[in-house]
Amino acid sequence: MTHSYDESENQGRGPEEPVVVRDRRRVDPQTGQVRPPGPAHAAPEPEEAPVEHAGPSLGDTIMDDSVSVVSDVEKELSERTADLQRLQAEYANYRKRVERDREAVVIGAKATVVNDLLPLLDDLERAEQHGDLTGAFKAVGDKLISGLQRAGLESFGAEGEPFDPSVHEAVQHNTSPDVAGPTVTVVMRRGYRFGDRVLRAALVGVTDHEPGADSVDPSVGGELPLGGGVDEQQQ
Repeated sequence: MTHSYDESENQGRGPEEPVVVRDRRRVDPQTGQVRPPGPAHAAPEPEEAPVEHAGPSLGDTIMDDSVSVVSDVEKELSERTADLQRLQAEYANYRKRVERDREAVVIGAKATVVNDLLPLLDDLERAEQHGDLTGAFKAVGDKLISGLQRAGLESFGAEGEPFDPSVHEAVQHNTSPDVAGPTVTVVMRRGYRFGDRVLRAALVGVTDHEPGADSVDPSVGGELPLGGGVDEQQQ
């Protein structure tokens, strides 16, 4: 006759006691030695694995402290990078300014030396006009002029140039119907510039357009009509 299990039998009972397995063997199966008499050895209970929490408990913060530390480091790094870029820009501007000032000083020194040699160039030009610039003297003069031109010296002031009061100094004035405007017709002393700097203005004679020169009737051609005057034509 089978005994039916009734769940009601277990109702009212307390929690079941754990089952303890005791090893009563005289010989230890692991060491092979005879165990001393005493209470039966209980089998070691398995260690319980630590319970890991699936998430933070109530009231705990979920923000990691390392996030704020990284944010502070990135902010400081960006500030230092901006400072470095600003210093590099200032240094680049400083270098450009120094190079510009140095170049201006060099050009000014060259212009001073060339300005002192202008009377010598005038003597060479007059000697050439009189036919005295020949032989070795001419070779030396040509080398001097070519060297100054390579350094940046440029001459101006030639006949036929339009008159420019910024580089021409007029010491003579004439009028003529052959020119359309103020024109350099006589060069008394050549002018020189070094780079953008005018070392000396050119002394020139200027010829301006003669007013009233074109008032003659082109059909007459400047001659009176044949057959007498106006009174003879009326008669």
